[in-house]
Amino acid sequence: MNFEIPGLDVVRHAVDLACRAPSVHNSQPWHWTLTDDRLELHTDPQRLLKTADPTGRQMVISCGAALHHLQVALTAVRWTAVINRLPEGPHSPHLATIRFRHDARPQSHDFDLAAAMRHRYSDRRAFDPLTTWGPGTLSETVRGHGARLTVLPADARRTLAEATELTAAARRYDAMYHTELHWWAGHSIPAGGIPPTALATAEERARVGIGRNFPSGTDTHGADSTQIDQSTVVVLSTGTDTRMDWLRCGEALSAVLLDATVNKIATCPLTHVTEVPRSRAMIGELLPEPAFAQALVRLGTVGNLTPRQTPRREVNTVLSVNRSRRETSH
Repeated sequence: MNFEIPGLDVVRHAVDLACRAPSVHNSQPWHWTLTDDRLELHTDPQRLLKTADPTGRQMVISCGAALHHLQVALTAVRWTAVINRLPEGPHSPHLATIRFRHDARPQSHDFDLAAAMRHRYSDRRAFDPLTTWGPGTLSETVRGHGARLTVLPADARRTLAEATELTAAARRYDAMYHTELHWWAGHSIPAGGIPPTALATAEERARVGIGRNFPSGTDTHGADSTQIDQSTVVVLSTGTDTRMDWLRCGEALSAVLLDATVNKIATCPLTHVTEVPRSRAMIGELLPEPAFAQALVRLGTVGNLTPRQTPRREVNTVLSVNRSRRETSH
């Protein structure tokens, strides 16, 4: 197979959009390296949440989301990403090697998905119910990424609330967890973390009931003060629980979030109930067949979709360029 290499400007553009992907606590735990014939994706171990995510599962899911964002960004500029996942085995920080072919033929929906990367954000407010758009349409999209999508019925909400409370109880006296959480959320970190403007107020958070117990924020704009969350919740799961599953589930998560954004659906990923074994098992019992719950997503509508996007690191801090030949552009 003959590969080409895009010009640096194309790669920088694609990596910039890839880094718009969601990540646990907006930790952005990825690093990219560009050489003469390939782009590599690595985890950044310095951004591992050692208490909330000691196995690195959520870190790898976050990187998987960035990998899918990269594919979407490249397709929109007519490049195909040929991906070799875990090229050095499941224990290496090297998650993917990407080579390129200049043969993509994007359709209108591909351009919509690329545009959605700049508008997507996690909305932690209460949602109105879905009306004209059904999450069941996402099942095929997710299946293509090696994950399963389950739309939970309304009566599963009680179990979700119990799993949330169980998780909170397990963390209540965990000083290291709370120190880590407050480091990443509730104040301003240059190009990272979750600022107060992207966090719901305590009153708004209480109306959701199944979210992580983040520090209180200031995000009330457009919210109905009497509204109880009426979101639809979907679960992304895998048949096994390997590093490859985590990476592929991150790609599936990205596909769900971008497709929902194109359809003007508000989204909020939920991962806290998969961090504690007992609460993760409770979510697993809601699935139609035995599987490992990897991530959940709330889907719904809100009266105002003005982005409250979290900050991102500069491309120069996440992309290393090791190229020996003269730059060319396509």
